[in-house]
Formats: sequence, C-alpha cells, structure tokens
Amino acid sequence: MANVVVVGSQWGDEGKGKVVDWLSERADVVVRFQGGHNAGHTLVVDGVTYKLSLLPSGVVREGKLSIIGNGVVLDPWAFLEEVETVKAQGVEVGPENVRIADNAPLILPLHRNLDRAREAALGNAKIGTTGRGIGPAYEDKVARRAIRVGDLADTGALIDKVDALLFHHNALLRGMDMPEVDKDGLMAELNDVAPRILPFADAVWRTLDEARRNGKRILYEGAQGTMLDIDHGTYPFVTSSNAVAGQAAVGSGQGPGAIDYVLGIAKAYTTRVGGGPFPTELDDAVGKILGERGREFGTVTGRPRRCGWFDAVLVRQAVKINGIDGIALTKPDVLDGMSELKVCTGYRLEGEVIDYLPASTVSQSRVEPIYETMEGWTESTRGARSWADLPATAVKYIRRIEELIGAPVALLSTSPEREDTILVHDPFAD
Repeated sequence: MANVVVVGSQWGDEGKGKVVDWLSERADVVVRFQGGHNAGHTLVVDGVTYKLSLLPSGVVREGKLSIIGNGVVLDPWAFLEEVETVKAQGVEVGPENVRIADNAPLILPLHRNLDRAREAALGNAKIGTTGRGIGPAYEDKVARRAIRVGDLADTGALIDKVDALLFHHNALLRGMDMPEVDKDGLMAELNDVAPRILPFADAVWRTLDEARRNGKRILYEGAQGTMLDIDHGTYPFVTSSNAVAGQAAVGSGQGPGAIDYVLGIAKAYTTRVGGGPFPTELDDAVGKILGERGREFGTVTGRPRRCGWFDAVLVRQAVKINGIDGIALTKPDVLDGMSELKVCTGYRLEGEVIDYLPASTVSQSRVEPIYETMEGWTESTRGARSWADLPATAVKYIRRIEELIGAPVALLSTSPEREDTILVHDPFAD
C-alpha cells in the first residue's frame, strides 16, 4: 500500500483541504506533520462546510485515525475549541480517533502576545503572521526550552520547565516595556488544560510504524506551501516550519522510506497572503476578478489574498525541492470566460533571463516575469468530471503547465465539491 504526502507547491491556500479530504476516503490514517493553527483547510462534505486548523482532514471521515505529529506546534486551547466546533457539527472526536504526539511543543498565551507585539513593532515591514504564536513557539523548540505535550503529565518537572521558559521570555518583555508573565497564572492554565489534552497524547512514531507494518494507507497532510517553507521559501516572508515533503517523515517520526508518492497542489493561477515578493501579482482589474471569482480570503484570518497569473517557475522549483510525482491542479473554473491567459515561464533579473527564484531577498523583489500568452475559453469547466467535459483550450492550458513545471497533472479539481474531480492517476496505487 502506498503512503502519500500532500504539499502545497505555491504560497499555500492551493485547495489542499478538498484534495486531502478526497484522498482521505482511501486512507486509513491521516497525519498533520508541521505548522500550527495558522493553517486553515476548508472541506465541503455532503453540503456541509468544515473549517479545520489543527485537526487533520481525516477527522470528518468515520473510521479514520487522525494524528497530529511532533512537527506541529500545538495550542491546546485552540485544539479543544476546534474539537468542540466539529463535534457540534456531528463529528465524533476523541482519543480513539485523534492522537497528538507527546513530543509536540505547545503554543502558550505568552507566544501569542509576543507574536503580535513583534508584528506591531515592525510596522510596514511586518512579515504578515497570523499572530497566533507559531513563530515564537518554534523558536522555543529550537532553543530547547519548549513545554511539550508530555510535560503536562508531571507538575513537578513542569514547574522547572516554566521557570526556564520565563527566564527568557520575561527578559524579552522587560526589554519591550511589556508586562511580565505571571508564573502562577501560567501554571494554573497549564494544570487546568492538562487533563483535557493528555488523553490524546501518544507516541505517534510507534503508532505510525505499526500502521505501516499492518499495511495501512497513510496520508501525510501538509500545511502552508513550499514558498512559505522556512528554508526554501521567500525568506523572511515565510512560516516558521518546513512545509516541504521531506518534513512529513521528520515531523511524524518516520524514516524517508515511509513516503511513496508526493502530490503537489497548485492553483491554475497564483495567490499569496501577507507581505513578501510576488512576481506575477496583478494590481489591476484582472487580479480583482481572480480574487472575487476564487473567493480568495484566508480560512483562518479572513484576509484577502493577493492574486496573479500562474507562475510556472515557482511551481517547477517546488516540484524539484519536494520530489513531486504529480500535481493536483485546482480552480481552473476561476479562469472561465477569460479571453486571454498568461503563464510566467521565466524571470528577467537585471537584464539576465533566469529559470528559478533566487534566494536573495533583494533579487526576489527585483525579478520581472516573462509571460507566455495563451488563448482562454468561454465554456464552463466548473463541475467537470472527465477530460471530455473540458474545453479544448482548457486542456491545452493544462498540458502546457505540465510541460513547464516538469510534472504531470494527476488530479484536476473543478469545484469545491469532492465529486467534481478528474482523476488521472491515483497516488495510492503506486
């Protein structure tokens, strides 16, 4: 049985939620392996819309095991709130179908406060974080002072860990002229939440190893996108974790051999949220049309997304970095009725033509897109369930994208409804 990793191949918001839900019906286990509750997935199942941030998409499917891996930073209060929200929609959630890695770091209220204070201090130079404390929590993880899920089980040891954590954070707060964190108050919050979180705690590396040995199909669900990866994205306008396929193994306690197929998700155009370079961004009527038709607003934040033409340079780079075997292309229907389409095939930087996005922040801001113009289509692609249902020029557009990015389209999503999907290659069949 093949195990599949799903990753975003642009700046996130590519439609991973629907694709992961569509694949989760075939999977036995669904794993979140990085990020926090700054990543939102919207699922539409039988006409019901579910908005998930921490819970793996498989949670809405009966009989699936959902796992939050060690690569995730967990806000225990946000997790419990999300559990109650989906329970109110009729979804069963409990330790029997949701497990949290006992070595996953926690996001605490002090992380949220620090995140927001830093963004405010940056002013116009702000990164564009969601203010949910993800970055500061990852900082504490790397600095070896994080409070982890399993630490909640031992109050005595927890006190010492909180002391070490506050030694650092209160020094930061003093330097920013902000109130210091009260140790007793934080301990009271942790002791209160502990009995509600600990039943979900598990050595998930062992659970996943057993699942693999028993021939279970595992779906690794990524958040954000390759161009938001802390190493490979448009740094520093990135998230604080690795959002690439290799993190699926690291962030869940598995070896690289656990991954059989990498499915990249890409929109038929390009969007991003927050600050940072965006070579194909359209600050005109076309960009506005893309945003309105695509309903481009963040699932978690509600912020409008910046929109632009499809950037084949970025997606080709993501294909190579992730080892993508196939692409799930989403939202071609947003392009319906446009007489002319453009695809970025390269960049011009200081008079030189290049075929990749350079790592330098200065160079990223200076690249100019080189476009190839293609004929659009007047017919609708929305709801198409076979290639025969697609206009010939839409098929031509898709085939050209395949050539430019160096990867085949394995799946085409033609609406938010899960049934409106054209399957070319089943990733689980490998």
